[in-house]
Amino acid sequence: MKKTFAILIFFLSFITSLNAETKRIVSGNEKAKITIIVYESLTCSHCADFHKNVYPQLKKDYLDTGIAKIEFRHFPLDLAALNASIIAQCKQDQSLEILNSLYLKQQAWVKGNTIEDVNNSLKKFIKKEGYKLDFEKCINNKKIEDFVLNDRIEGAKNFKINATPTVIINNKKFEKSLNYKNLKKSLEKLI
Repeated sequence: MKKTFAILIFFLSFITSLNAETKRIVSGNEKAKITIIVYESLTCSHCADFHKNVYPQLKKDYLDTGIAKIEFRHFPLDLAALNASIIAQCKQDQSLEILNSLYLKQQAWVKGNTIEDVNNSLKKFIKKEGYKLDFEKCINNKKIEDFVLNDRIEGAKNFKINATPTVIINNKKFEKSLNYKNLKKSLEKLI
């Protein structure tokens, strides 16, 4: 009886893991009036700059106050960015922390002459940062890979994204120079 129960539990947990939905990486109030979408590539230095110099102030003034939410969407520009996006999405309860860490310390893992070298750097970085995940299992997860690639396809199709980072505010492409001052002006008009 115990063996049958154990097999049933294993089977149910396996089915649940197959059906587990990959969720967007979001910061801020889920029900906020303002939705900011940022299409990014994890190997993009301008995207890293956004996370270092714009996102913290945006978080303080608009996300933490409940006025807005931000959805980070993937627009990988190369295989290294695709793999890093898959890793960021793999551990759902820490996706935002992993994403921020990958941007804030981009130079620590974006190095190597081949994709294998970059993957090894990424794997070492994730371990050094203390994130507990099965790197090989994550990197080979086709469901998450499809999720990431679909973000890119939808971004190109729906918003004509062709560069990163690209910001969308309430479904309208932000066309000004991407800095906090310009974003603030646009956001203030929507409050």
